Amino acid sequence: MSNGRTLNVLVTGGSGPSGIATARALRDAGHRVFTVGSNDARIEAAAAEAGGGVTALVSDLASLADVKALRASVAGMAGNVDGVIHLVGGWRGAKGITDQSDDDWDFLERNAITTLRNVTRVFFDDLAASDTGRFAMVSSTAVSSPTAGGASYAAAKAAAEAWTLAVADGFRRAHAATAGAPEHESTKQESTKPENPELRSAAAILVVKALVNAEMRAKAPERSFPGFTDVADLAAAATGLFSTPASELNGQRLLLSR
Repeated sequence: MSNGRTLNVLVTGGSGPSGIATARALRDAGHRVFTVGSNDARIEAAAAEAGGGVTALVSDLASLADVKALRASVAGMAGNVDGVIHLVGGWRGAKGITDQSDDDWDFLERNAITTLRNVTRVFFDDLAASDTGRFAMVSSTAVSSPTAGGASYAAAKAAAEAWTLAVADGFRRAHAATAGAPEHESTKQESTKPENPELRSAAAILVVKALVNAEMRAKAPERSFPGFTDVADLAAAATGLFSTPASELNGQRLLLSR
């Protein structure tokens, strides 16, 4: 847990309502927030809406070289990253199996899978070394109950979840390697081996049916949006990861839908 320390947190896919809400909640919790988007004007506007002190950065997260440059930029400004909240995604659907298009798959693979692979590969060492390392992605209830029309979307999200669970295993292995370091020869006979320290880093999956925000409610006041998760609730859940023990989070799917 953060123990009151100011953490460096990256919000990827920060231009939309969920990114704005999450950046604001993390800033209000006292963290140093960097919000990342692919369009300069949009991410600057999003950072301003999230509140003073949120830093906007532009990066093509589907490019490994760009993500490496992003890490170098953040390191130059603030040091290593303690948390990444990955909000990059998007929806593509069809009528059934036979009309699932290659264009839609390419879009979903790029946004849901490639961006996540790049971000976790580049920032894994930072997160594993942090005393409060956290990685979280947003997934969908569609993974557990895919429909024919949403086949490509559910498959892409399932792949992203599998990668995230592998990241969780990576954190476990990194922790075990550190905790299992042999004692110094001069001390190992005079004391028993100390208890292993608690796991410090965690990767978790935040699961929603769909997201809703104030603008959507205003445009359709007659709708109740059953099962939808408000972006403010998503932001609160993301922020709460940093005050929850890693052992309770690592490798977990956390259902946020009502």
